[in-house]
Amino acid sequence: MLNSSAARKLSLMAAKPHRFANFAEIVGAAAKKPRTMTTNSGQNDMKNAFSDYATYLNNLNDKRERVVKASRDITMNSKKVIFQVHRLSKHNKEEVLQKAENDLAAVMDQYIARLVKELAGTDFWKLRRAYSPGIQEYIEAATLCSFCKTGALLNLDEINASLRTLGDPSNEPLQINVLDYLLGLADLTGELMRMAMSRISDGELEFAEKICRFVREIYRDLTLVAPKMDDSSDMKHFSDMKQKMDVMLQSVMKIENACYSVHVRGSEYIPFLGSEDTSFSMLGVPENE
Repeated sequence: MLNSSAARKLSLMAAKPHRFANFAEIVGAAAKKPRTMTTNSGQNDMKNAFSDYATYLNNLNDKRERVVKASRDITMNSKKVIFQVHRLSKHNKEEVLQKAENDLAAVMDQYIARLVKELAGTDFWKLRRAYSPGIQEYIEAATLCSFCKTGALLNLDEINASLRTLGDPSNEPLQINVLDYLLGLADLTGELMRMAMSRISDGELEFAEKICRFVREIYRDLTLVAPKMDDSSDMKHFSDMKQKMDVMLQSVMKIENACYSVHVRGSEYIPFLGSEDTSFSMLGVPENE
């Protein structure tokens, strides 16, 4: 007969296989349990993300159309300011400049303010190409008025400072890009060339020479800046700038040739300077230029 300790050991040895069998059944049941993927929430999140992005693109396209319309209005009304300045003469300088400044202020308050409102709270650089033509034309008109009044160049910081008053201070203000400013200056030289020809015809030789020095200085400075624009990502505007530099050089040469002809052969033209007779071509420059 077995003693009590031996009987206890036999009972423990018999119980161990039973416990291992239960553990194997539990593990097997867990392994055979089918897996389920909860994809409904993930699909809904992706669908909502695409829907939100589609709405954003639609709103951006609508905004782009409104920005293009505002840019066209800025261009058209800025051209009117430029035409007004070209009426300037030594007899009506104050009157013409005052009206031009009032018209320029109206462009700022009505059309550029509308552009600033459209771009409020958004990354305005994303729509830069949509409003760049209007901004360039406005810069051309503003700098032309400033030169005729003060004889100095209106710089980019002064223009951007005037834009900060149009929008909500809590939003990032619209700031004109330096490329748009330089492209506007390139167009300015063409208008100054036409003004110089007109001033020579009216006998204002000193003012024409002042324009000549001013345009020559702008061209000299831009010849140092323009090559660096080749490193920019906006190759379209670099191509525009390169083309405008060629036109600017022609404008500089026309003004210099006209002023040179007055100094060298001035006695031949002095009786006609300021004359209303248009039957002759001044300084050998065709009238259509």
